[in-house]
Amino acid sequence: MHDGSLGLFQFDPALAVDAPLAPLEAEPEARAPAHYHGHRDRLRLRARRAGPASLPDYELLELYLYRSIPRSDVKPLAKTLLARFGGLAGVLGASIADLRQVPGVGEAVALDLKLMQEAALRMGRETLTKRPLISSWSALLAYVRAELAHEAKEQFRVLFLDKKNQLIADEMLGSGTVDHAPVYPREVAQRALELSASAVILLHNHPSGDPSPSPADIDMTRQIVEALRPLRIAVHDHLVVGRDGVASFKALALL
Repeated sequence: MHDGSLGLFQFDPALAVDAPLAPLEAEPEARAPAHYHGHRDRLRLRARRAGPASLPDYELLELYLYRSIPRSDVKPLAKTLLARFGGLAGVLGASIADLRQVPGVGEAVALDLKLMQEAALRMGRETLTKRPLISSWSALLAYVRAELAHEAKEQFRVLFLDKKNQLIADEMLGSGTVDHAPVYPREVAQRALELSASAVILLHNHPSGDPSPSPADIDMTRQIVEALRPLRIAVHDHLVVGRDGVASFKALALL
């Protein structure tokens, strides 16, 4: 007897010709890696194989910026920074406020650059403390240029030396405007006595870039020499630091 069933085959409405079909999910598109990823890999490989010294300044700065900005192309920023501040030393010497004015430089990037500068300065200072300064003149000049050449305001610093002409302390005794830092000879003398210094090297910077000593610089140096003479503390030199170089009072026969 036929009961109208289809036996083992049951009718499923979902299989009807007129039933709507469930929409197919679109497969996600494969994203191509950003173009700068390949550049970074090649740059790192070249640095490993040939050494960091083989890299021009903008590529060295790129590699450093990658750590602060991991998901962007930093080559344009590296080149902008170098152009804005006149080179790698200028970038590291710039203040956080000046760095933040460059588009793309946030607080983290600015701080990282200043940390890089501080590490370099400490390395230079450590080198100077292990040998007589007057026999390490090239190291001293490199250090004072890194320390002062790109400062926006004038600073007056003193390197206090012991009997072996080794560095006891590097201290700032005056800070001022773009063209003047007040200095008091008696303060230099007092601090030299406190540190038991046998000699000093005077330092100050010219934010204008020109390291040529001014008449005021010459007069101030003579006052300090006179204040230290009764104490038998020698003034080995006065170095004026600018972006264009370093002027030595001793070499210029001003001391």
